[in-house]
Amino acid sequence: MSQDDKLRQAVVAELGWEPSVVAAHIGVTANAGVVTLTGRVDTLAQKIAAETAARRVKGVMAVAEEIEIRLPSGAARSDEELAMAAVERIAWDVSLPVGAVQVQVDDGWITLTGQLNWHYQRQAVERDVHGMVGVIGVSNETTIKPTGEAGDIKTGIMHALNRSWLDDPDGLTVSIDGGKVRLTGSVKSPRDRDLAAGIAWAALGTTAVENDIRIV
Repeated sequence: MSQDDKLRQAVVAELGWEPSVVAAHIGVTANAGVVTLTGRVDTLAQKIAAETAARRVKGVMAVAEEIEIRLPSGAARSDEELAMAAVERIAWDVSLPVGAVQVQVDDGWITLTGQLNWHYQRQAVERDVHGMVGVIGVSNETTIKPTGEAGDIKTGIMHALNRSWLDDPDGLTVSIDGGKVRLTGSVKSPRDRDLAAGIAWAALGTTAVENDIRIV
């Protein structure tokens, strides 16, 4: 059995293990570590869960997600209903500044705009609307307010990398341009690559992260 076949079987097994995914509706192919997911699901949350499950399989270097969302009968909502529900859900999220995020809806696709203080807030507002019935996609166009000095951002990130579970943080390089962070170097797994990016996003003043870390 080829490595691609083994990887495909492992991803299929992981999708079957994930309780929030109907694995029978999802097709899987693998080519040199790149996994492609096809098929259909009922909700955006299931689509995201399938991609997340595939990414945590050892040997997966990237995921090409081509899953279609087909809303079940009775699940469709008008754009006005979705907009009202999204605004209310966001208003109940205590991690978000009041009135900082604006919502637009077009044929079930939600676009989020506004300015926030932290990356975790951008993630939070996106999660708030992912699980809503009738949502077929989300464009998160919120931005992060520039804060802090480049030197402070770099120093903070380097200290955090060295505190982390990364196998070789010294093998990574951090460069700063305003609030934009660029990560280069190499790690041994996608988990470590994602961990480094998460650390960079946690720095006060980080407005964007370009993750050019290689997996070797």
